Amino acid sequence: MSALIESALQWSQARDLPIDAGDVPELAEMVEALRIDLRQDWAASDMMQTCEPFGQVLRALAPQPFPDVAIEARSASQDSEYQVRSSLAAIEQRQPGKAAWMHIDADTALADARALDEEQRHGKWRGPLHGMPVGIKDMFDMQGRTAGWGTPLRAGSPQAQADATVVTRLRRAGAVILGTQQMAEFAMSPTGWNETYGPGRNPWDLDRVSGGSSSGAAMSVAAGHVPLAIGSDTGGSIRLPAALCGLTGLKPTQYRVSAAGAMPLSASLDCIGPLAWSAELCGYAYRAIAGRDCADLSCLDAPVTLGAASRRLKVAVPQWDDGDPISGAMRHALDEAQRVWRDAGVECVMVPSPYATLQQASVLASVVLAVEAAALHQRWLRQFGNAYGHQVRRRISRGLLVSGVDYYDALRLRHAFLQRYLRDIQGDADALMLPSTPDVAPLVAPTQHADQARLEREFALLSIWTRGINYLGLPVLSVPAGQGAEGLPLGMQLVGPPLGEDRVLALGRRYQQFTEWHQRRPAAWTAPSHRDSRTTATEETK
Repeated sequence: MSALIESALQWSQARDLPIDAGDVPELAEMVEALRIDLRQDWAASDMMQTCEPFGQVLRALAPQPFPDVAIEARSASQDSEYQVRSSLAAIEQRQPGKAAWMHIDADTALADARALDEEQRHGKWRGPLHGMPVGIKDMFDMQGRTAGWGTPLRAGSPQAQADATVVTRLRRAGAVILGTQQMAEFAMSPTGWNETYGPGRNPWDLDRVSGGSSSGAAMSVAAGHVPLAIGSDTGGSIRLPAALCGLTGLKPTQYRVSAAGAMPLSASLDCIGPLAWSAELCGYAYRAIAGRDCADLSCLDAPVTLGAASRRLKVAVPQWDDGDPISGAMRHALDEAQRVWRDAGVECVMVPSPYATLQQASVLASVVLAVEAAALHQRWLRQFGNAYGHQVRRRISRGLLVSGVDYYDALRLRHAFLQRYLRDIQGDADALMLPSTPDVAPLVAPTQHADQARLEREFALLSIWTRGINYLGLPVLSVPAGQGAEGLPLGMQLVGPPLGEDRVLALGRRYQQFTEWHQRRPAAWTAPSHRDSRTTATEETK
């Protein structure tokens, strides 16, 4: 290993790579570990196995879609202006307050709300999102503004000339964009840590992390600021904060939602999706934002349905192994979920533990993410390296040491790996049931530890059940499914087949008809605005 580290040092110095010399030994060891793990997969491949367009792979493996859910036109129970004013008041009154937001445009939101109310008075109803206040992660373009991407480095960047496609589609569906929300720096932290703007804090207990990188999105919905927020997911960044904050979150199939006008991190893994309390509302948001887009040629052209199941649904339930990283509380929650499925008339089929397979997929995802993120950030790392948080700089710089051969192998193995997963684990089930995280939200304080290598190991453990699924490209719905220590939320993932959002949304709605976990609310909903953030208790209101 010493020869490898010396070689990495010489390589980085000879090419003037923007890597801290003190970080090179640990980064070299991490990259070598990735390469060794990668051998297990490429050893079984042959020269005829090439890198295929993954969007087309997903389409080819997708089942026939379920019929769509009919949505009856109805009037909003409250006018939009009232909802927006209520949201603005909630931000002032409910912890963590403005810490969940980067920018709030109250005047524009109120003007948009009045216009939508006028439409409704004249009989025009745009759908379930009509007049609803919505927050968006601070990584989407809005005309006349500069998306912050969780870093002060964007302060001098040009203002956007047009809205991101996701923003345009939300507005077309009648949503009122209230503002932009806090996020991890460059979307690179599963805990929600941001060295410049502070950590994401969980409304259930502000001493605990919100999860990330869509930290503000989860914080704002869980605190009752808005009913819906839009985030992104490259390795779990929708599902982790949704699970830790007791919410429902949807990571769509890869290339299902346009990324035009969104901050790139890893184009092969990035996904955009909603966070809300219910599967029903996530479904409405998904239908509003998904579908082909001429501004993003990778975006798939396929039917977008919410999934009116035309037959008995089936869930694959893993038989957990003793070494699987699941707390006792999480395992109990999943056992109870299996009972709920059976009571709800859902067929449960037992399958082997997928942990080893997902670990392999996580390694492959890490290779892809490392290289694609490093390629995007190399110029800024050279120019502004000291302005990056140390955690983020290390994670991105690792990709500068990964070989092109390893990167190409990770991409060309993707089709075969997905086929193997579908054959050996998920089978013909409508979804595979998994934990979203090993346990409840960790405390904030340990995420600020100076031992960067230890932090990265802990990050990897937090996202161990989510990261590999991005490599598989599959749709996933995370739903609240129980409570752990101190009453903190636990989340369950439902992993569908390619383009199987209709399956996981149908299952999510069914589960939430038979459970009340998605109806629990943190104390922030009832706590006075002056309450000390460090003493917020975890409790529930119905």
